[in-house]
Formats: sequence, structure tokens, C-alpha cells
Amino acid sequence: MRSARFEREYAAHYKSIFTYALRRTTDVQDAGDVVAEVFLTAWRRLDDMPEGPQGLLWLYGVARRTLANHDRARRRHERLAAKVQAHSASPLLDISAAHDSAGSVAAAFGRLRPDDQDILGLVAVEGLTPAEAAEVLGCTAVNARVRLHRARARFARELGAEGIDL
Repeated sequence: MRSARFEREYAAHYKSIFTYALRRTTDVQDAGDVVAEVFLTAWRRLDDMPEGPQGLLWLYGVARRTLANHDRARRRHERLAAKVQAHSASPLLDISAAHDSAGSVAAAFGRLRPDDQDILGLVAVEGLTPAEAAEVLGCTAVNARVRLHRARARFARELGAEGIDL
């Protein structure tokens, strides 16, 4: 019974969780690692996982926390690499990226705080309502709407800094 429920949840939600993780990591292998950890957590805590559509929201919450852990590990790795590079004799290559409109939007989005990126991504990309996003983020629906409003305003300012008018 337990394995049958897990298989149903996995089949129903794998694609949503994978695409969410892929958008947050931009690397297929990292996204796969995140999804594996999310569903490992789901297996371990299957009794805590709500039934029905609430289960997907629960999985998004697990994925969000798993991604945060991966991000912290990536930053630790980058700090270590920077220390190693500082002690290395080889010069760094200066590579400049071309700025097209998609790159400008991505740059503006990248300058937002992670909390702003979370709420905007959950609503705009994942298609959740503010109330559903609130459940994923662990806050009230009112708080989620306020966070969404403020995140949209900050994003608009960042887009303006990139020369993109709304």
C-alpha cells in the first residue's frame, strides 16, 4: 500500500518537480540530484505528505528547501575554488557575455533576492495562486500576496535598470 501510494505520487508529480528544479539549477544533473532527494524525503515522510493537490505543494516546499541546501553547498564550493584560484599562478580569462533582451531579463531576475525569486517563480512559472505559494513558502496567504506585490515592484525596478520598460 505504501509503495503503491509513493509510485502514484511520483508518477503524478515527477515532471513538475523536475522542471521546477531545472529552472532553479539550470543544470540537468543538479536538477536530477535535487529531484532524487525530494522523492527520497517523500518516501521517508510519506505519512506526512498530504493527499491530492496538496501533495504537490508539499513536494514544492521540500524541493525549495533541498535547492537551498544545494545552493549553500555550491557557494561553499565556489569560495573554496576562489581561494585555490587566488593561490594559483594562472590568470583568469575575462569572458564577457552578450546582453540581449533575454539576458537582460535574466540579469534583472538574478539580482533579486532569493525570496523574491521564489515567490515570482512559484506564481509566474509554476502557475500557483498566491494562496498555494503561501503554503509552499510556509506563510499566510496575505503575507504571500504582500511578498508577491513587493517582489514584482523590485523586479520592475531591476528591469528598468536594464532598460526594459513595462
